[in-house]
Amino acid sequence: MHIPDGFIDTPVSMVALSISAVAIGVSLKRTKGQFEEAVAPMAGLAAVFIFAAQMVNFPVAAGTSGHLIGGALAAVLIGPYAAILAMTVVVALQAIIFADGGITALGLNILNMSVLSVIVGWVVFRGVLRIKPSRAGVLVASFVAGFFNVIAAAVGFVIQFAFGGVGLVELSQVFTAMVSVHTLIGLGEGAITALVVGSVLSTRPDLVWGVNDLLPKAELQIKSGAN
Repeated sequence: MHIPDGFIDTPVSMVALSISAVAIGVSLKRTKGQFEEAVAPMAGLAAVFIFAAQMVNFPVAAGTSGHLIGGALAAVLIGPYAAILAMTVVVALQAIIFADGGITALGLNILNMSVLSVIVGWVVFRGVLRIKPSRAGVLVASFVAGFFNVIAAAVGFVIQFAFGGVGLVELSQVFTAMVSVHTLIGLGEGAITALVVGSVLSTRPDLVWGVNDLLPKAELQIKSGAN
């Protein structure tokens, strides 16, 4: 999934960097002064977990690789704006310290893995949870969000390649390779997302930011059903 240097041309890379910068700026503004004491440690833990998970790479094609993304997981646990910031730190550190993704492609990688994955994961999670606002619904929503956040990042790369790819690989081959492999990765990420969110929910539901306005209703429904 990490894009190396020279794989996408400069104009497209600069556009991606600009979009990423705007998203980071908005996220910084929206999170300023809004971190509660319980959210800050969770943001750090989420970043560390995702950083470790992203180190497990799966080869895809033509110099690219695939791995767990974690955007949906971060969004559910700490909210979309904080998640964009946490994911940006993860992607930047991997590029600078481990050369996982090119420096000139940093804007592209941040856009795909820190912005698109978080936004799509968050929207899908909230949409599914509103349909079934219950503890079981949280698990289903987490799985679906985890799946689609991977697909969103993969499709984002395909679009970037379509406009600025400098490789000799046909666009159809890139699309097939990225989407097919990341569909499988998405199923695994969906399961991991549901498992982690379910574990936190069972012990400290107050730490699952994405359900803080829906879970109380679900708890009342469960209690009334038990009676």
